[in-house]
Amino acid sequence: MTASLAPNLPPEAAAEAVRKALPPGGLFTDQHWRISPKPFPLGPELSKEIELLGRVLLQFYRSVNLLYRRSAEGKQPEWVARWLDQGKPAWLVQLQRHSALKHELPRVIRPDILLTEDGFRITELDSVPGGIGLTAWLNQTYAQLAPSSVLGGPAGMLAGFASLFGGAPRVHIVVSEESAGYRPEMEWLASQLNAAGQAVFQVQPASFDAPAPGDAVYRFFELFDVANVQGAKRLFELAKEKQIRLTPPPRPVFEEKLLFALLWNRNLRSFWHQELGESFLHRLQNAVPYSWVVDPTPLPPHAAIPELNLTDWRQLAVLSQRERELILKISGYSETAWGARGVHLGSDLSGEQWSVAVEQALRDFDHSPHVLQRYHKPRLIDAQWFDFEGQQLVPMPGRVRLCPYYFVAGEQDAARATLGGVLATICPADKKIIHGMKDAILVPSAA
Repeated sequence: MTASLAPNLPPEAAAEAVRKALPPGGLFTDQHWRISPKPFPLGPELSKEIELLGRVLLQFYRSVNLLYRRSAEGKQPEWVARWLDQGKPAWLVQLQRHSALKHELPRVIRPDILLTEDGFRITELDSVPGGIGLTAWLNQTYAQLAPSSVLGGPAGMLAGFASLFGGAPRVHIVVSEESAGYRPEMEWLASQLNAAGQAVFQVQPASFDAPAPGDAVYRFFELFDVANVQGAKRLFELAKEKQIRLTPPPRPVFEEKLLFALLWNRNLRSFWHQELGESFLHRLQNAVPYSWVVDPTPLPPHAAIPELNLTDWRQLAVLSQRERELILKISGYSETAWGARGVHLGSDLSGEQWSVAVEQALRDFDHSPHVLQRYHKPRLIDAQWFDFEGQQLVPMPGRVRLCPYYFVAGEQDAARATLGGVLATICPADKKIIHGMKDAILVPSAA
């Protein structure tokens, strides 16, 4: 466990205590961040909104699953399943539609949330997120410095992760080489859960394929990377046979960013009203930026792309810089679909660079659909970090991304999403795209 820290320390002592509490093996491979002496304060109103958001997002996942199944069955527009299946091998499409898996949802839901001048914006969802061990450690550590204020409390992340696996006696956390940088945080997480003694948690290599019947497996690799995870197909077979409990399920539909474009598609409006209800749909559309799938299919002469008033996607390439307050990103099933890779902010690129990105998106549509999304600039916030060399507290105007972690326990309609913690990543104000970097502050969020 983390060494005991005293609450209400002076800033320099608090920052030093956090640094000394870092596990000997670290939490990420060759990754460092700036340490702040206190959590990031959200305030009671935003804290409450984020706590309740898990219920909305779980219902969104349920609705997405129903939409995909009905589309595949011909009971909803066929292009929904076609978009979501594009570029996937036939065996993986068949697997995710198998009767044993077709109702399975991700049991970790992590939205990326930006705080803007006009509220928060959910830019995407991650069903195979990094940062679970890191956020668990941050919560555990900072909860001792700021008692009763850290969202999720000192053990919320640990309890939430443990709740995913029912009564399985052993849990195998399979980490791919692509995700190897996150192995230290998962090893720390496993050691903490083993100390609690409820089950045996073990981090396994990509070759692992021999869980015992009744065991659980946590899949810490993206489905695009299956060819490099030697044990993956055997694990999928065992899950299909109900011999093990596997999460996230091998269902690439939940690794696509174009789900938010479906939320905004007018042809699906009645479906979303029916399945989400007026309240949940309103809350999601208030928070999710308007999104489109960049589909090069020609439009009729009298038609235009909603909101953009373009009659052909190639017209996107010649928009002025002011008109390019847009994010273009690959939807999923690609090594460039996670982190800050494969993300293009139109207003931050030259006309030539933007044109190249648009042409690439159009060219790749058949195997790697891209998503276009309105860019909402994160607002400036005041943060501070401790400079250990200069032994001083340094103010830093920054922009923040919040990553709440919701853990889904229970089965089918009885499943509930519980907030375990909220990671705040604060980047210097001049950074346009917020992600983990050595100049960023990483802290837990507090009410």
